[in-house]
Amino acid sequence: MAGAGAGEDDAAWERAISAAVKSAPLSPFSAPKTLTLDGAVKSSTGRLPSPALFDRFPSLEELSVAGARLSSLAGLPRLPALRRLSLPDNRLAGADSLAAVAQSCGGTIRHLDLGNNRFAAVEELAPLAPLGVESLDLYQCPVTKLKGYREKVFALVPSLKYLDGVDAEGNDRLESDEDEEEDEDEDEDEEGDEEGAEDGEGEGEEEDGEEEDGDEEEDGEEEEGDEDEEEGDEAEDKEDEAEDDEPDSGAAEKSEVANGNKSAGSALPSKRKRDNEDGGN
Repeated sequence: MAGAGAGEDDAAWERAISAAVKSAPLSPFSAPKTLTLDGAVKSSTGRLPSPALFDRFPSLEELSVAGARLSSLAGLPRLPALRRLSLPDNRLAGADSLAAVAQSCGGTIRHLDLGNNRFAAVEELAPLAPLGVESLDLYQCPVTKLKGYREKVFALVPSLKYLDGVDAEGNDRLESDEDEEEDEDEDEDEEGDEEGAEDGEGEGEEEDGEEEDGDEEEDGEEEEGDEDEEEGDEAEDKEDEAEDDEPDSGAAEKSEVANGNKSAGSALPSKRKRDNEDGGN
């Protein structure tokens, strides 16, 4: 019978989730960030549906399950982006329920609504102590009737700013504060996107700068090479000019030999003439 009841509950949850997804605002290519299931299911087992039904929404930021007759949060899946969880008008009690919240979304949860449940002692709220919960609602829970309830809860959860819509000094929470928190959340998301884009642009600029430096170095090397070649050509030209200016030693030698022969030839007849004259005398 328990299995049959769980199966019927899962079928009812499936229908409720499908209807909520259709009515939730979302872009054509993304999962919804808000899921409202208030009064859609009256659980016969007091439990949430199979975790697989919620595993399809890893980007879920707000989940509301009011008036579902829940007495346990066992099976609450991991919701790494959830910031607001509303579970009013159920039958929840004990630290185990809040331990499940801590395991599911303890790193991101900021707003928790547990109004009109069955929490009766401040100690039951201990799993919330290390979390970053800023707003907690426990209105109409038995614990609110305890003496010093507010002071004890604020002391237990250091991150808490508002308890039942009122801060530690008794000032009501203003709508402007809620708007500011929502704007801060949106700014954080936008800053994350902008930082990713800037990092990409910065890397691109660095790469462009490196490429330009590389091109400049190559141009510099080419210019230096051209200068060296020009200097080499100039040196060769100077050497050629020097060689052209030097007298042709071979030609000079030939000239000297020719002149010597002519001198010797011209001297021979004169000697013979003198010898003949001497013989005649």
